Amino acid sequence: MTKLVVLTSIVLISIRLTEQSNFLSIDHIKKINEVAKTWKAKQNFPPNTPRERIVRLLGSQSVSNVLKSPVKDNDPLYVEDSEIPSEFDARTQWKYCSTIGLVRNQGNCGSCWAFGTTSAFADRLCVATDGSFDQLISAEQLTFCCHRCGFGCHGGNPYRAWEYFKRNGVVTGGNYNTSDGCQPYKVPPCEKDTEGHSSCEGKSVERNHKCPKDCYGNKMIVFKSDHHKIKDAYYLSNSSIQKDVIAYGPVEASFDVYDDFPSYESGVYQKTENASYLGGHAVKLIGWGKENEIPYWLMVNSWGEQWGDKGMFKILRGVNECGIENSTTAGVPLV
Repeated sequence: MTKLVVLTSIVLISIRLTEQSNFLSIDHIKKINEVAKTWKAKQNFPPNTPRERIVRLLGSQSVSNVLKSPVKDNDPLYVEDSEIPSEFDARTQWKYCSTIGLVRNQGNCGSCWAFGTTSAFADRLCVATDGSFDQLISAEQLTFCCHRCGFGCHGGNPYRAWEYFKRNGVVTGGNYNTSDGCQPYKVPPCEKDTEGHSSCEGKSVERNHKCPKDCYGNKMIVFKSDHHKIKDAYYLSNSSIQKDVIAYGPVEASFDVYDDFPSYESGVYQKTENASYLGGHAVKLIGWGKENEIPYWLMVNSWGEQWGDKGMFKILRGVNECGIENSTTAGVPLV
């Protein structure tokens, strides 16, 4: 009997490992589409992509079932509950801010925490200056210079990123292979393969970079005078997320990722029943609305435009889906 139990356990474990290694296959995506009621899946990554490769894209250390402190619930600029619109899109609210809808690519590096925060900070600077500041903030500097935030390409804490903005400030910096801003991103993006999938095949995991103290992008910029700061750093409760976005612009949001999410195509995502946990991920929240009467948050990911819905996705709103409403962070720019 003992041998039978052991053999059965080995078989079940083998089946589970096989399922985990094939979670990007066409067959698995078909199974997702059979059970997902509010969203559709597609093949965003090559089917032979190792599970570890996807896990390495997830670097947020801020997801939790318990809301953290400090939590911001009130602000003089907050609208009343009755004034919150049923639909909101920061791209149309602040059309003069080109950064809001920009989809970036973190490459083979778990720097999502840096992209979610620097992207939201850049948008908020644009909103606060009525469009006179409309450029990207350096994800490169934050990823590799904020040692209190975490471990660079191996993950970090978004709230500590906002604390870094308050304490140290952060310079400007555009995308890979550009001279935009003081310190552009140096990690190469995961390009499309011949099938149109996001692929870093053949590329090693990015090692953490050194932290330079000068501008190597636009060398006309003075490093010391290019640092941008915030007044405060805070978490947001479910009741204050919308009010804070309306008042100041997009925010960072972290959530738990399961192995069905990498295959998102369209619709309002919610975890399917048998999906298995992969890790915590950080993105930018820019709005909300309803699709077929299903409430959603509107998100900008950092896996390139070939992923999902042109680099964006919607996730179920109002029920803390995958912890999305318990780990939202922001700060008010100092201008």
